[in-house]
Amino acid sequence: MAEQKRADYASTKPLATGAWVAAVEEGSPAWEAGIEPGMRIDRVNGVVPRDLVDWRWEADGAVCELEVFDPSDGSVTPCELWREPGQDWGIDFTDVLFDGIRTCVNACQFCFMAMLPPEARSTLTLRDDDYRLSFLQGNFVTLTNVSDEEAERIVTCGLSPMNVSIHAITPEVRCGLIGRHADRGIEVLERLLAGGIEVHAQIVLCPGINDGEELAATLDWVEARPGITSLAIVPLGYTKHSRRFHSSYSDDAEASRAVVRLLEPYQERARRTLGITRFQLSDEFYVDAGLPVPPAETYDGYPQFYDGIGMLRSFLDETVLVARERAYDLRRVEGALVERGVRLELVCGEAAAETIDEFCHALSPDGRAGTRAIRNDYFGGDVNVTGLIVSEDLLAQLPNDLAGMLVILPEVMFNFDKLTLDGDTQAHILEELRGRGALVAVSTPNPGDYLDALLAALGLDR
Repeated sequence: MAEQKRADYASTKPLATGAWVAAVEEGSPAWEAGIEPGMRIDRVNGVVPRDLVDWRWEADGAVCELEVFDPSDGSVTPCELWREPGQDWGIDFTDVLFDGIRTCVNACQFCFMAMLPPEARSTLTLRDDDYRLSFLQGNFVTLTNVSDEEAERIVTCGLSPMNVSIHAITPEVRCGLIGRHADRGIEVLERLLAGGIEVHAQIVLCPGINDGEELAATLDWVEARPGITSLAIVPLGYTKHSRRFHSSYSDDAEASRAVVRLLEPYQERARRTLGITRFQLSDEFYVDAGLPVPPAETYDGYPQFYDGIGMLRSFLDETVLVARERAYDLRRVEGALVERGVRLELVCGEAAAETIDEFCHALSPDGRAGTRAIRNDYFGGDVNVTGLIVSEDLLAQLPNDLAGMLVILPEVMFNFDKLTLDGDTQAHILEELRGRGALVAVSTPNPGDYLDALLAALGLDR
């Protein structure tokens, strides 16, 4: 069968640049061979590695032959590495991709990148659609730019599971949502499923476009393919910069309830026949519908947690666990707040405030602890999640006088380089809030980590 025309892609850097070494573990085979950070692995067993997949595939044995480039003198040196069973080679690379990220050339109507503020950093507008990042980092991909050779590589190398965006199954609806190469994505997906690749799928649900009958058709299609072990349905999100969308399920409780009702028979059949729920709705649907989030056992071990599936339930259950197993630490923190006359505020997005308040109540039933929900004016629209809080909104909405306050910032509002989405640094924000009189700390937003951060901030962890 001839390959359907696929979407092309652009790489973010020239091909075959090699694998740059970021760190070498002392005492490891790489360290013994003299490999150092800043060097580049040009070949492994004669193969130019394109990515971490190639490295793992080629360097899977007990012996590894490398060609190593040293930029300090321009030399390329062959070296042979040996290792004991179970031993790692001891090399960390600067990136998991050695030949650049494959960027997206689809035209998805709901693409959040197209709704960013015009002044957004260029790194935020980079749209990847790289199947390797789906396997290595859990990114969702459309598969529209995957060639037959690449599909074969996925199957041969067992790159499983893969995270794949489906969105709709009717060709006309898919083309309208994704663009003219939408059919290629389904062709590749069918090939991967036939090759035994496990798939976690996603639908971004857009009111009036791929919901209702189209959603039912897509669910029927997924239901017939057991290799798709989970399907996450997340609502369209839009910003004030959107030209097409100006409302979503966050604005229509009945529409959210209709989606919940539509999924119920599919979930029930999956539990009855497979022992898993399989079809999952993001937390927003339950919140927007005014319904409680389902119990933990319906989330199948949270395979799509980072797509917003089950985060609220996990937080609520961990709050109960912390209250039971770390009651002594909770009381110590509460006692310190009372003794020092300090009020605690946990910064979060509006969507999570009610849930995080449960932890605040477990910590301080008398109300000395609470949430500070930040309204997202920077993005606007229906953006209300904690991970998209920006410095501009945070600093504008916190009081100028924070004396007697302990403020806990969510770590998820910062990237790896400790920058916010609007380009401010964590260090500057901490300095600013301390200048207003606050005691400040940063924590991942879950009950156990909150408690650890509070113990440290109050000097109770010693």
